[in-house]
Parts: sequence; structure tokens; C-alpha cells
Amino acid sequence: MKSKKTLFIILGVLILILAGFFYFRYNFVLGEGVKAGELNYVVKKGYIFKTYEGKLIQAGIRSKQTGNIQSNEFEFSVEDKAIAEKMMLNSGKVFELRYKEYIGALPWRGYSPFVVYEIISIK
Repeated sequence: MKSKKTLFIILGVLILILAGFFYFRYNFVLGEGVKAGELNYVVKKGYIFKTYEGKLIQAGIRSKQTGNIQSNEFEFSVEDKAIAEKMMLNSGKVFELRYKEYIGALPWRGYSPFVVYEIISIK
């Protein structure tokens, strides 16, 4: 009788630890911010979960190694269909986007840990 009670307590603690881990990994917002740049593309893709994925080209250049110059790219996912469609209709324009950064990506939320949830401006 005592061993069953101990087993249930250990099992309960393990379930709580796993639930906490999954919450922290996939739902905890690590950071929030704003990115600005020219919208390269927004597409709806996926095998099972169709999600909106996009890329923003930011102004300026960066150099990872000497002599290797490339543009700054911000790859993101969009959960809201209305926001994604508005972005698709204005591809090539300069956007200011508000996003949340998660530690891990969920298949139904998108491929990227960066999720855009608001358009601040379109120029």
C-alpha cells in the first residue's frame, strides 16, 4: 500500500516537471521586440500544419568573417491569417513588425521561434 502511494507521488512530480519543461520551452516568451525592413516574402506552407512563414531584409550589412558581406535577414512566422494576408498584399514594402521570441517552435505556430503578432507600419 505504501509503495503505491510513493509511486503515485513520484509519477505526479515527474508529470509536473515535464509540464513545466514543455511550458517553458514552447510557451514562455523569451523576448519581444520590433524589426524593420523590406518584406521579401510571406508564404503559407507545411505538410500537416499550414503556417505562414516570411523573411524581412533589414537595412545595413554585416560581416561574419573578413570579406564576407551579406544582408541582414529576419525569418519569422505569423499566426494571424489577417496579418499574413495584409503582408502578402504589400510584399516589397518596408514594414515595422512587432514580434515575440520563443525558445522552441511548435508545428502549428510555425517553423521559426520568432512569431510576428502586429504590423506597426507599412511604408
